[in-house]
Amino acid sequence: MISYKKVHLKILYIFFAHLSLLIFFFSTDKLEAKAFEIDNIEISKPFEMKFDKNKVIDEGFKKAFLELILLIVDSSDQKKINKIKIKEIKGMIESFTIKEEKFIDETYYVNLGVSFNKKDIFEFLEKKNIFPSIPLKKKIIFIPVIIDESKKELLIFSDNKIYDSWNTYTENYHLIEYILPTEDLEDINLIKSKYEFIEQYDFKEITNKYNIRDSIISLIFLDKDKVRVLSRISIKDKVVLKNQSFLDTDMDDINTVKKIIDTLKIIYEDYWKKLNQINTSIKLTLNVRVDTTKDLKIEKFENTLENIDLINNFSISRFNKNFIYYKIIFNGTPDNFLKTMKDNNFNFDTQNKIWILR
Repeated sequence: MISYKKVHLKILYIFFAHLSLLIFFFSTDKLEAKAFEIDNIEISKPFEMKFDKNKVIDEGFKKAFLELILLIVDSSDQKKINKIKIKEIKGMIESFTIKEEKFIDETYYVNLGVSFNKKDIFEFLEKKNIFPSIPLKKKIIFIPVIIDESKKELLIFSDNKIYDSWNTYTENYHLIEYILPTEDLEDINLIKSKYEFIEQYDFKEITNKYNIRDSIISLIFLDKDKVRVLSRISIKDKVVLKNQSFLDTDMDDINTVKKIIDTLKIIYEDYWKKLNQINTSIKLTLNVRVDTTKDLKIEKFENTLENIDLINNFSISRFNKNFIYYKIIFNGTPDNFLKTMKDNNFNFDTQNKIWILR
């Protein structure tokens, strides 16, 4: 495995306190939040006379960048990003790793891992008036029910092509992991008993069995060659309804089924991304003081800042033998910062201009 990384200049600061030697290492550059990691980018090319390995790697960079965009940008904004030059993509790469490369039957295969600088990506998107989303994975109970209006019947598990194929079509950039209920006669009878008011039924008696808080119920209404989907999305105790229609559909055609599944997954992914969107136009500057005697807490504090997506960047603005002063740029409000840090077991005294880490 070959790894390539940008070299950051490190400066050693040595000072004494309470007769103990304290040594701190930190970058003179801004201490960036962790990079966006895109793994398992696979590229293959015929090994011919004009074979150029660098061009193959560049193709991998483009593929990794596209996958990152699909991961953190909703579908309506993805079309704003086109014809980006490889030079610009390379400028946002923090590091890359060739995880595997081989020649088989005169074909070159390579597997890449690419790390993109988060701040550079955010600045690139901000110039295009795009707000990225925090790429949080999410488990959701998903129940698709087909309502054949001509036959007045419900297809819940058996003969339900959406249920059968839903988890067949997945992509690396999908954030939502769908948990489909197992076939249960009791559940079938319960759902069928709700036929007359199926649109109002919340399915709680079924979803509560799986110990997962959030759910999506998709009611797929079949009417000849038309399909209408009513999705009841329940995430974080908030319920929204989404309607989608498909014309000239044939549910016996696997391509039609795939099209419906792909479209619905985009709708659900977009909704989840909206809930985790970062307003990068908000850049709140915070000044924080940390006691130098709490060296273990300092390390944990910096690691936490590096791993919070809403932290644009942070740096050490000054220090002395008693305190280290941090300058933090946060994409959000002061209350949001305090809540985020509290969730990571950090609390602050905020009475003065410079906040003090307790």
